Amino acid sequence: MTTAVRVRGLRKEYPGHVAVAGLDLDIHQGEVFALLGPNGAGKTTTVEILEGHRQRTAGEAAVLGEDPGKAGREWRSRLGIVLQTATDAAELTVTETVRHFAKYYPNPRDVEEVIERVGLSEKAGARVKSLSGGQRRRVDVALGIIGHPRLLFLDEPTTGFDPEARRQFWGLIESLAHEGTTILLTSHYLDEVEALADRLVVIARGSVVAEGTPETLGGRGQAEAVVRWSDDRGDHEERTPFPTKLVNQLSGGSGELAGLTVTRPSLEDIYLELIGETP
Repeated sequence: MTTAVRVRGLRKEYPGHVAVAGLDLDIHQGEVFALLGPNGAGKTTTVEILEGHRQRTAGEAAVLGEDPGKAGREWRSRLGIVLQTATDAAELTVTETVRHFAKYYPNPRDVEEVIERVGLSEKAGARVKSLSGGQRRRVDVALGIIGHPRLLFLDEPTTGFDPEARRQFWGLIESLAHEGTTILLTSHYLDEVEALADRLVVIARGSVVAEGTPETLGGRGQAEAVVRWSDDRGDHEERTPFPTKLVNQLSGGSGELAGLTVTRPSLEDIYLELIGETP
């Protein structure tokens, strides 16, 4: 696979504090890659270094084949960035805002198409200041993709979205990835990460503590399942790495099983365990 982002031994130090402590990352072209970690773990610093907005103390970094600390305007035109903070273009309409930003790129997408893809066609003529928080967030996403980026940074992109808007956004991200856009996602919504990410890493105290897919992270795929059921003798609970075998044994009895459930650790359970918090 072609590597869109390659990081080796990335380190960022401040007086009396190490924000990033020797990070290694490989992000493949066209994949959705999630970077998870608690506040203060080094996520934002890492992303800012990869975006070229912050200089690293040590280590190597290559983003779309160039050093982000030295790359120029042409390299930046191949990036899309959606920050946590909302765009403040209060007096402009949605169309005026997106059209204005499109002029900064050599090969922008069609303005009307982008507005439609982020679900703002009905608000295209509305001033940004009149939009709700979730709608302003959609404007941010539109500005992030208008330049037809090869690499898109998404920092908590669905903050303020209602459930329908989040699902629509997920479809947009899946379509962008299908078109070959590489996406680096940071999000506190682990259901969003599970729905979108091909791979992810969890960092804590500036270092990677686990890497994998949402299904395998931290041994999740081999974790014990909790089987709960009720019968004429009462309620029961059993932990087992082989829940299917246990359920088959239980269903072979003569009694009726009520409330049968099989539960494996969620991505949130695994994540909290990895960062040292009790689920």
